[in-house]
Amino acid sequence: MTHLLKLDVSVDYPGKPGVLRDLSLQIKGGEILGLVGQSGCGKSTLALTILQLLYLKRGRVRGSIHFNGRDLTQMKERDLRALRGKEIGLVLQSPMSSLNPALRIGQQMEEAWRVHRRGSKDECRTALIEALANVSLPPDEDFLHRYPSQLSVGQAQRVLIAMGAIHKPLLLIADEPTSALDVITQSEILTLFAGLSRKFGMSILYISHDLLSVATISQRVAVMEKGQIVECRDTTDLFQHPQHPYTRQLIRALPAPPKFAAAAAGS
Repeated sequence: MTHLLKLDVSVDYPGKPGVLRDLSLQIKGGEILGLVGQSGCGKSTLALTILQLLYLKRGRVRGSIHFNGRDLTQMKERDLRALRGKEIGLVLQSPMSSLNPALRIGQQMEEAWRVHRRGSKDECRTALIEALANVSLPPDEDFLHRYPSQLSVGQAQRVLIAMGAIHKPLLLIADEPTSALDVITQSEILTLFAGLSRKFGMSILYISHDLLSVATISQRVAVMEKGQIVECRDTTDLFQHPQHPYTRQLIRALPAPPKFAAAAAGS
């Protein structure tokens, strides 16, 4: 597999330099890469850096972000808008706050589709129904007419995944997508991500502070500490032979050893 994404960056915020420090990371085509680290280590900043959205927080990026043959740091904003959502999708945590409570699910999904596609009402509806089926939601008009308040948290998270993957992007960034979910629903969502990657050849950057969920879904794991990647290796190898002291500390804190069945199936 060739590298879909290769970045070497540092990031500063006003009055807070070195949020990311000489951070290097590569993601292969069709790969699920887990990114793990404690809260505040810079994981979400890295997601915004890849999407070139740090200007919203007055952040400054130094370095290069090569994605599918282009350096995102050198692209104009209008070209980046054409890329976001179409070639790089994003799934956020807290689905109930990410969805607009005043709009029906179908309206919100249609907006996500029409940002990058032109088509008839029938073509749009077909795309929305397919997107629902891809995330194991009821593929019918009744579900599209519901409001977010009529959904469970797990269903709402699946809607966010459907919107993030509606254009079958080359890379899907999932930023703490299971943090608001119960254990059973977390497992279902992880299986869903693995299925999307296999079905569409989609690369996924799965960001979490939950090392066990990362182990379950990822072919490789990158460990992040204080704005740097301190270790990045195949999942099984990393858990069985951790090299960095911080990685060893994370693994020692686990209540049970990880299972690698899902990661092996996706590799």
